[in-house]
Amino acid sequence: MTKKLEGRVALVTGSTSGIGLAIALGFAREGARVMLNGFGSPDDIAKARAAVGEAMGMAEAPYSPADMSKPEEIRGMVAACQAELGACDILVNNAGIQFVSPVEEFPDDKFDRIIAINFTSNFHAIKAALPGMKARGFGRIVNVASAHGLVASPFKTAYVAAKHAVVGLTKSVALEVARGPVTCNAICPGFVRTPLAEAQVKPLAEKHGVSEDKALTDFLLDRQPTKRWVEVEEVAEMALFLCGPNSGSINGTALSIDGGWTAQ
Repeated sequence: MTKKLEGRVALVTGSTSGIGLAIALGFAREGARVMLNGFGSPDDIAKARAAVGEAMGMAEAPYSPADMSKPEEIRGMVAACQAELGACDILVNNAGIQFVSPVEEFPDDKFDRIIAINFTSNFHAIKAALPGMKARGFGRIVNVASAHGLVASPFKTAYVAAKHAVVGLTKSVALEVARGPVTCNAICPGFVRTPLAEAQVKPLAEKHGVSEDKALTDFLLDRQPTKRWVEVEEVAEMALFLCGPNSGSINGTALSIDGGWTAQ
């Protein structure tokens, strides 16, 4: 049976852990050749490259250490993907960071870096990859936004602003490419089970004097009606569908995977 992404080349930013790694693994298992990108310890990066490489039948996956806050490194990453793998058919903009603070106390450098990595990097990567997609007659752009790209929460001004901007960028790019062979969509997850997210549960339990289960459902997931984590594999499946067969008419959408959060 032909795999869904057989013959395609994908570049996934922020893919050395969490959502990005799950997407990279899902793509590789469906036949894509995948370039990874992201920060982390040398051991963690090596493990991610080995896991994705194994899924591709290679010793390790190609990797770019590009810093998503630096446009010239983003352009170099896209060029490296095209040079090493022959194309960049699929671009997943997933890299992101977070910082929480009241707006009047929000450090300027933190705000600027969140905007750069969570939003502006998407623009630079799309700009670099799109000409090749058009020339080859196929392209899929998936921007990993957030439920916070559709609704807001307090103390997350930079993150909410960046993710709203990602949704707007997605729509604008989608309209520009609508008559051609490229699509551009956003995925908007709620709270996803990742090591960084799970690490928030214990401090919440201690702060409120409750069990970790209650801290999870009543405080961390208070706005997520299902009261359960979104799993990274669920986000990866959505990305796979958007990049696979029969997805060409899905364009300019912001698809929620949030357990009903934004339905309220």
